[in-house]
Amino acid sequence: MSLQNEGANSETTTEIILVGSGIMSSTLGVFLNLLQPGWKIKVFEKLDEISKESSSAWNNAGTGHAAYCELNYTPEKDGKIDCTKAYAISEQFEESKQFWSYLVEEGILKNTEFINRVPHYSFVTGDKDVDFLRKRHEALVKSPLFSSMEYTEDKDKLKEWFPLMMEDRDPSEKVAATRMDLGTDVNFGLLASLMFDSLESNSSVDLFTGHDVRNISRASDGKRWEVKVKDLHSGETTVHIADYIFIGAGGGALPLLMKSGIPESKGYGGFPVSGQWLRCVNEDIIRQHHAKVYGKAKVGAPPMSVPHLDSRVINGKAELLFGPFAGFSTKFLKEGSYWDLPCSVKTSNIIPLIQVGLSNIPLTKYLIQQVMLKPKERVDELKEFFPNAKFEDWALEIAGQRVQIIKKGKDGKGILEFGTELVSSADGTISALLGASPGASTAVSVMLNLLKKCFPQQSKENNWEAKLKQMIPSYGLKLRDNEELLKSVRATAAEKLNIKD
Repeated sequence: MSLQNEGANSETTTEIILVGSGIMSSTLGVFLNLLQPGWKIKVFEKLDEISKESSSAWNNAGTGHAAYCELNYTPEKDGKIDCTKAYAISEQFEESKQFWSYLVEEGILKNTEFINRVPHYSFVTGDKDVDFLRKRHEALVKSPLFSSMEYTEDKDKLKEWFPLMMEDRDPSEKVAATRMDLGTDVNFGLLASLMFDSLESNSSVDLFTGHDVRNISRASDGKRWEVKVKDLHSGETTVHIADYIFIGAGGGALPLLMKSGIPESKGYGGFPVSGQWLRCVNEDIIRQHHAKVYGKAKVGAPPMSVPHLDSRVINGKAELLFGPFAGFSTKFLKEGSYWDLPCSVKTSNIIPLIQVGLSNIPLTKYLIQQVMLKPKERVDELKEFFPNAKFEDWALEIAGQRVQIIKKGKDGKGILEFGTELVSSADGTISALLGASPGASTAVSVMLNLLKKCFPQQSKENNWEAKLKQMIPSYGLKLRDNEELLKSVRATAAEKLNIKD
């Protein structure tokens, strides 16, 4: 990675600063570089390697969330399935695939190894959940986004779909599943690295690894931003002046947002949740399962802890993971500090934090239970998916750290949010992405919203909308009711990204 020595306590001027080198910063960096090639961009990453925190394949589910298999995106309300969120997320992932296809066509992404075709399944047991899944399928297939979704309660069919999961299962058990053959597995860490490889070849972009952003404050002119950065190798501190800052530092975004002092950051807090996987170490078992199978979350569990038996491709190798198992740490990042949570407590957010703690007893109970799980008990949970699972075929792998958003609701009380949220200053000169899920899969849509919110003048003056429509043909349109356009963009993505049947 390119490193420049600015000199001890020196001051430099730039136009755009991106904090963090994950999928969010890389996506925004590529967008801005395509839309305004002359803008200067500096990227600061605390670690010595890029995309090793939230975007890393071992720290990220990599499902390519399109709402195909995630049951929490289709809640049941008064006996009816609400598909609103599922439609939105599915459309957002289609936007991501269109953008990636454009980058491949333009030679910006040098290969498509970051994405692979893997069917997505939802799997449930018991009369109540089977009834829910049946109604969910009936509701979703009405939209062309999900019209190819299959549903079955036929155990012979299920044996074809995921044989390992049906071996020696109780024949009297009521089971059902849905299948979306369009599903994918995405290595977002690799994707971010490929995008940064392209950005680094541009003279207007500088990427600094091993550089920790220590403070963000208004510059003396009251319009721009002053960013203090420490080189963790030399110990030198540099000051950078930016017209715009994006904080895409995963769980580390919240503390930096607070340091900015913008009114929009007041009242926000964070609740960190760590994770662990069971990783299969038996190659024969890995070869027998080619599927992402999601179940229902346990009572009190956050959405990121929905159990799944998950085929992955990581570093070019097939892997099989089960989990994630939730845990608790006061760190906001996997490579963070145990002081992250205590230092995030301020007078502006302490009341929402306390209110959320008191109103989320089931979550607290769930996390305590997860932390107390013994190795054999984790395998027992796996057996609910894979009845013949053996302890010796699985090893524990540490997953990523996520920070759930805590903020004031409309009634002034603290609420716990499980999604992602873009927080920007009123003048649009600084933004931060907070939250956990679906995160990476919707990075393109999140950044499109950011461009609209923070660069309205530049967009109008330079006709960004026309350029964005070239990159993303469905930009500004709804795919949920537009079957012909959906078929077209899906076919193009399948061809360009090499994810055809």
